[in-house]
Parts: sequence; structure tokens; C-alpha cells
Amino acid sequence: MVRTLLVRGMLAGLAAAVCAWVFAYLVGEPALDGGIAYEDMLAAASGEAGGEPMVGRDVQSTVGLLVALLIYGVAIGGIFALVFAGVYGRIGRLSARATSAVLALVGYVVVVLVPFLKYPSNPPASSADDTIGLRTGTFVLMLALSIAVAVAAVAVGRRLVARFGAWNGVLLAVLGYLVVIGVIGALLPTVAETPADFPAVVLYDFRLSTLGLHVVLWAGLGLLFGALVDRRSSRRAAELAG
Repeated sequence: MVRTLLVRGMLAGLAAAVCAWVFAYLVGEPALDGGIAYEDMLAAASGEAGGEPMVGRDVQSTVGLLVALLIYGVAIGGIFALVFAGVYGRIGRLSARATSAVLALVGYVVVVLVPFLKYPSNPPASSADDTIGLRTGTFVLMLALSIAVAVAAVAVGRRLVARFGAWNGVLLAVLGYLVVIGVIGALLPTVAETPADFPAVVLYDFRLSTLGLHVVLWAGLGLLFGALVDRRSSRRAAELAG
């Protein structure tokens, strides 16, 4: 059962990653090119010739981007399937499709949106190279804490639901998550080093496209996985009925 779910999750993640790649290529790459153009402008102004990258932009924006998203999609899809196996049937009377959709929404908020609000993505030349270690470390810490607090909120939420009912219990659990993660975000250091003359439109478009890419990926994963699992459940129910 778990192995079947794992395979279906990885397949759904693979398909969702292809959809995300199309979005990234059509929407994200123009914003990324804006950051690269600003970086080249700075290099030209300082008299430093920009070095040739080991991998050209034509490869980075097509094959390189696709491979990276496929690996990410398969990994996320596998984890998604394992979490689904653990929560299915334990969050009310939701169907397989509804459980998958809710899980995808929660995953997007916890894994993508919350860390992004504290440490948003930046295009090239919008941050200092010598702070990459700090920025990576604080982002990973924020991500790990967001997941940990979400797991704790689910555990506490089950008790709250038993005591106060489904609606009030879920609201209290969500409120608790938001309060705790808000305090954590306020305590973690802020990294704000974007140059004052960096094009605001480029920064806005890049960050918006980053969020959009993950919306496509997580929405596709939730819908596709739900469809695959629901089809299997319907087929099994038909076999038992026959």
C-alpha cells in the first residue's frame, strides 16, 4: 500500500514538475534575465569583464531548469505520499482527493509561503556573495522550524478538536501555529541587502514568479496525486462490490 502510494506520489510530482517548468520558463526566466542584466551592468561600470559561465544561459534556462525541477518534484512527491499515508482517514471524513488537496495547501503554506515571507528569494546581483552562508542557513532554519511547529500544531489540534469540536479546534491550532511561527520569524535575523538602485520591477517579478512556480507545483501535485489515489480507491471499491 505504502509502496504504491510512494510510486504514485513520485509520478504526480514528476508531472507537476513539468508543469512548473513550463511556468518558470515562460514567466520566471524573463525576471531572472533582468537580474543578470543588472549584474552585467555593474560589471561593465566597474571595468570588469563578466566571465563566461561554465553552463550557458540557454542550457540553464531549459535542460538545467527542467532537471532541477524534476528532481525536486519527485522528492517532494515521495514525501507527500508518505505524509498522505499517515494522515488519510485521520482528518475527518475527507475523501482521498480532498485529503490530497488539503495536504497540498498546507504543504505550500508551511514549506514555501511562511519561509518565503521571512526570507524571500532574490534574483542575481540583489544580494552580497559573502552572505550566502548566512542567508542559506537562516532560510533552512526557518523552513525546519515551520515544519516542526506545523507538526506540533497538528498534534495539539487533534486534542483541541476532541475537546472543542472540529471548527474551533482547527481554528485554535492554526492560530497557535501563526503565533508561534510569527514569534520565531521576529527573533530570527533579517537579511536586507538589496541595492537601493536595483530595479524594483525585476525584484517584484522574480519573487512573484517564484511563488507562482511553487503554486503550480504544489497544486499540480495535490490534484494529480488525489486523482491517482481516488481512481485506485474507486477501482478497489468496484472490485469488492462485484
